[in-house]
Amino acid sequence: MTRVELAKKGVITDEVKRCAERERTSPERLSKDIAEGVTVILRNINHDIEPVAVGRGLRTKVNANIGTSKDRMSLQDEMEKLDIIIKYGADTVMDLSTGGPIRDIRRLMLKSSPIPVGTVPIYEAAVRAAETHGSIVRMSVDELFQVIEEHGSEGVDFITVHSGLTLKAVEHLKEEGRILDIVSRGGAFLVEWMIYNEKENPLYEYYDRLLEIAYRYDMTLSLGDGLRPGCLADATDRAQIQELITLGELHQRALDAGVQSMIEGPGHVPLHQIETNIKIQKDLCKGAPFYVLGPLVTDIAMGYDHIAGAIGGALAAWAGADFLCYLTPSEHIRLPSLEDVKEGVIASKIAAHAADIAKGIPGAADKDLQMARFRKALDWEGQMRLSFDPEKVYRYRSEAPPQESEVCSMCGEFCAIKTVERALRSKSSKK
Repeated sequence: MTRVELAKKGVITDEVKRCAERERTSPERLSKDIAEGVTVILRNINHDIEPVAVGRGLRTKVNANIGTSKDRMSLQDEMEKLDIIIKYGADTVMDLSTGGPIRDIRRLMLKSSPIPVGTVPIYEAAVRAAETHGSIVRMSVDELFQVIEEHGSEGVDFITVHSGLTLKAVEHLKEEGRILDIVSRGGAFLVEWMIYNEKENPLYEYYDRLLEIAYRYDMTLSLGDGLRPGCLADATDRAQIQELITLGELHQRALDAGVQSMIEGPGHVPLHQIETNIKIQKDLCKGAPFYVLGPLVTDIAMGYDHIAGAIGGALAAWAGADFLCYLTPSEHIRLPSLEDVKEGVIASKIAAHAADIAKGIPGAADKDLQMARFRKALDWEGQMRLSFDPEKVYRYRSEAPPQESEVCSMCGEFCAIKTVERALRSKSSKK
């Protein structure tokens, strides 16, 4: 039986108990939320990792993407990126490889990663079709589902599947007149296949077949937004909402079949539309976990998209998004470097943490209170230990003049904390 089926029967598993303890919630509540489809636990039955819960009332989770391209195929680089992702606290990792020995990369990542691993199977299916047939448009339905089956059997914990990208949605796209039609790579592959073959999206037409595979491995479906807006001007349009309506229906079908699913969201969204997007998704998809890319609040932050994404991510998570996909400084430019990955993870972790404080997630503000106490005591070791990047703080501190060991070089002898403490002590001594 799957997690959904056990939860519907009122069975509280050890896995649920472990997740509930980490999230500071009750196992009963967590199990109920899984049964209702508003929370998922990411772990394939064939992957020996600690499970991660994503959903209602839980700590906002952060995903980091890595993977090779046809132009850069260093397996060593991707494994070093995985180490960085784990070190700086990402909750999950996705392998988006489209070049080199893709299957070997995935297997090594599954073997090496202590956190859940996600993939986008259409990527590998497209690469295989190009190698075998010369183009993705000649990919057969069986070939696509063979790749999905392999990902499940090998232990992939969640997969992005663009099942809501239907022929009807493509018609909406044509009528809409977007500036950027489709920026989703998986969505683009499927639209090309659909138009060339004059057939419905196989991930929609054969959705029951997809559910059967996910059911076998208790693998979570991340229902992808192939029509996510790629610029602010295209945000919250009819095409995006039409796909979201379909995703809500597919989420319910998955729940009825005993399969966990979550919904993927935009994308590029102006600040004032983010809360609306979250509310629409939660209403149309009956509270399903929402996994958002950023969202980016401006289109012109190239080189700093991790900051634009963190701004949008903080607001989205505060409004109810459950899962943030990081962006790196190299988004829209190149494959990320090791430093890009680090900065991307930290930016999204800050966004998620800020939102959790605002949402009142149990324990979210504990470290902030402790940081304030360390600052009052001028305890630099404590402050470094609690920071998102202790090594960076230590490096900055090591550059300060020796005579300013107790304070920072910004204020020096005019440190506000020391000045007030001295004044209060002086006043007390006069009494």
